[in-house]
Amino acid sequence: MFDTLQDRLAATFKGLRGKGRLSDADIDATAREIRIALLEADVALVVVKEFVASVKERARAAELSGALNPGQQIIKIVNDELVTILGGETRLLRYAKRPPTVIMLAGLQGSGKTTLAGKLARWMKEQGHSPLLVAADLQRPNAVNQLQIVGNRAGVHVYAPEPGNGVGDPIAVARGSIGEAARKLYDVVIVDTAGRLGVDADLMQQAADIRDAVNPDEVLFVVDAMIGQDAVNTAQAFADGVGFDGVVLTKLDGDARGGAALSIARITGRPIMFASNGEQLKDFDVFHPDRMASRILGMGDMLTLIEQAEKTFDAEQSAKAAAKLTGQGGEFGLADFLSQMQMVRKMGPLSKIFGMLPGMGEMKEQINNIDEREVDRIEAIIHSMTPKERDNPKIIDGSRRARIAKGAGVEVAEVNSLVTRFFDARKMMESMASGRMPGMPGLPGTGGGKGRQPKQQPKKKGGRKVSGNPAKRNAPAQAQAPAIDPAAAFGGSQLDPNELEKAMGDFQLPPELRKMLGNQG
Repeated sequence: MFDTLQDRLAATFKGLRGKGRLSDADIDATAREIRIALLEADVALVVVKEFVASVKERARAAELSGALNPGQQIIKIVNDELVTILGGETRLLRYAKRPPTVIMLAGLQGSGKTTLAGKLARWMKEQGHSPLLVAADLQRPNAVNQLQIVGNRAGVHVYAPEPGNGVGDPIAVARGSIGEAARKLYDVVIVDTAGRLGVDADLMQQAADIRDAVNPDEVLFVVDAMIGQDAVNTAQAFADGVGFDGVVLTKLDGDARGGAALSIARITGRPIMFASNGEQLKDFDVFHPDRMASRILGMGDMLTLIEQAEKTFDAEQSAKAAAKLTGQGGEFGLADFLSQMQMVRKMGPLSKIFGMLPGMGEMKEQINNIDEREVDRIEAIIHSMTPKERDNPKIIDGSRRARIAKGAGVEVAEVNSLVTRFFDARKMMESMASGRMPGMPGLPGTGGGKGRQPKQQPKKKGGRKVSGNPAKRNAPAQAQAPAIDPAAAFGGSQLDPNELEKAMGDFQLPPELRKMLGNQG
């Protein structure tokens, strides 16, 4: 969603490289480019004016760090201001002192409230809660049925005493859900209310009546992030007519310009609490202003990536795979590679995963062109192998490769390529796990061998020459020569081989990244 803004800001910051200091003209020119970038992203004009004025003021102030170059100074200031307009700090849900906690969803029709209700319920279930979905949208055709389907997919119960399609009293349904939750010990109630195609008096009155009936702990306004500045106007109307405590942005994975996300928190004074960035129920998470600002500036989002990995990866299985790379638990085979690759895929599309890595903004085109079908073909090839072949790929000869290719529906060349890349990647990872950096043979202190020693000229000893041939030198004298430490040569401390060996042994790259590196080898 923020691709256009990200590209414009990156080009602006690139123009500051190589400058020893920032003049007033530089600051004005940079501020002008930032203003254009924000306006093109459909950010509200009042927000753009405040943002640019703050950036210019801080850029001219004495707070700039002398340790940073001008480009870094501006990036830091822009990052801080982005975090501010996005809400500042992460806002978490408030829970009732006595269950159930009541959460009311409001918004326009088409904003994705019903699907969002299922995503929120699934997320709360993962947090250890017992949520109940309430079908209080009785106007929209099949809204009740849709919520029941979404609830079933999310694995949560739905309270739907009325059939909907214009039949039933939504206020009575909402009020009755509180008693239902108390009787059946649900600790969270999520009320899905009706939406309209536009803001009108009936919509506001019904939402206000439901709010008064259930006395919610949180009222969340669900807004489609793709509708631009109109989302801000709608949010302001709801804030004035009904009131809400937080905003939930949907469709953040769309190709719109994203101005709503950068405007709505500042204009309404309400924080963005959650964000939905995909069609799957799992594509939902807490909104972190600092992480979103980092993504917009192309600096990645490692914290979110780590959190997703922690939820997806099996720690015991990953530990076994790591042990095999160090030679302590057998040999790392294609079965281990397949299991690691499948866990990576559970985190989401590869383009999304790589997009969270720092510095990937400059490789946007390559990331967007990642073909998920290539991963499917790799899985098919490995599944076509026997367990013995997966554990020991060395036995895969020509006839076996032909059989595997036929079983996977691919050419033999693709099987050859996979096996070759696997061996290259495994060799590299084993070297790294044992403390030997590939392509850097023998650096002292890295466990990589003795390394290449500087050529020694013949010296005179007791009136006679000593041969320059290492084989003819005195072995004990050579053993006493001090090792050359590259860290110490650059003013650093002496490397501890044991500590570095341990650190490198714990270091693991993601399996897909290993594959890419292996392919380059």
